[in-house]
Formats: sequence, C-alpha cells, structure tokens
Amino acid sequence: MKKNNLVKLLGIAFVVAIVSTGIFYGLFVTKLSSSTGNGKTLVVAAKVLKPGTVLTAADVKIIPWPADQLPKGGFGSPDSVTGQTVFDTIGEEEPVLARHLASVQSGGGAGVPSGMRAVSVHVSDSTGVLALLRAGQKVDVQVVVGRTGSGSGVETALRTALEDLAVLSVNSQPEQSSQGQNLPVVTLLAKPAQADVLALADSGARVRLTLRNPLDDEMRARSPLSLGSVMHSSETAAK
Repeated sequence: MKKNNLVKLLGIAFVVAIVSTGIFYGLFVTKLSSSTGNGKTLVVAAKVLKPGTVLTAADVKIIPWPADQLPKGGFGSPDSVTGQTVFDTIGEEEPVLARHLASVQSGGGAGVPSGMRAVSVHVSDSTGVLALLRAGQKVDVQVVVGRTGSGSGVETALRTALEDLAVLSVNSQPEQSSQGQNLPVVTLLAKPAQADVLALADSGARVRLTLRNPLDDEMRARSPLSLGSVMHSSETAAK
C-alpha cells in the first residue's frame, strides 16, 4: 500500500513539474518576443571606421534593438548617417553615435562649425571674469600694448579688437605663453580672419576679456584708447 502511494505521489509530482515547466517556457517566450519584436533597429559599424571616413551605406549595417529607446545619439537608419564624416574611431559592430561624427552644424566632438576656427589665447588681468566664464558664453577681446608715446616714455594703449565671440572652453590652470608668462587659457570660436587677430594678439600683446550679456549682440565703433587720453579727457573715457 505504501509503495502504491509513493508511486502515485511521484506521478503527481512529475505531472506538476511538466506543467510548471510548460507555463514558465510559455511566459519566457512571450516576454522574449515582446522585447525583440518592437521593430527598432540600431545603426552599427560594419567594419572599423577611422577618422576622416565619409560614411557610405557599405560602411554601416543595422541590428535589431530590443529596447524602446535607442542609445543617446544613436541612429535607426543608415540614411541618417550616410555622407557624414567620422570624427572619432568607431570599432566594428560598435553603435554609430552622433558624438562620433563631424557635421556642418556641430563639428562633432570639437564643437567647431564649418567655416569657423577654435583659437586659444592666454588671458591676463581677467581673474574675476574667468571665474564667471563658462562654455557658450560671449566675450569681447581687449588687446593691451605698450607703445612709444609723444614723450620719451612708453605709453599703455588698449583697443577692443573683437566683439561677441563664443567661449568653447576655459582652462584656469596657468600655461606658459610665447611671451614667457604663465597665464590661464581660454579657447574661443572665431571666423578665420578673427583667428588671425587673436593669434597675433596672443603672441605680442596682453589679452583681456570682458563678459557680455548673452542677449547683447550690439557692436560699436572700436578705436584705440591710450592711458594718456584717459587721464586728460573724461569725455573720451566715458564713451
């Protein structure tokens, strides 16, 4: 009798195990199907892509993407990246992200749009302004030089050389300039002609920055101002 009961219990346990396995498998397959069947695709590199590569359809491929959202900066179609230039190396099978690409608008990771230049200048006498500076803010660039005055001495002169330039980065750690001074460095976004002015000023003069209101795009006539004129003409100094 006991043996028969044991056989019955083993049989019941076996049936329960089969049913449980079937239920679990059904739920697992349903979950897997729902996570991979949303139709999302992600663009990845079909091979190693080096900087400077102009992407073609043969350089990329798509893979199924199970999540509802693509990775930040990801693309779902090869057409979205065709014609763009690789800025950072992309490994084979690695997702192609916006930060890897240099576009006309963003310049990739460099943040330099087409037709513009990034120029670093050593900044003097602007400690307070530097503490306020952040990437994206606007500044005017003042150039200060010592020139021979009407007398026998050297007269200090200043001119606002450029206005309304965007700040790309601020490095408050002093670096040695071409003039031998250890000064903080600010990188500015400039047009090619403005970049030449900045490079010349950085090499042969003292560069100061003034911080602008981000909504202020007004330009003014820029003329040299000497220390002598400040001392002798309050009208000139007030302008």
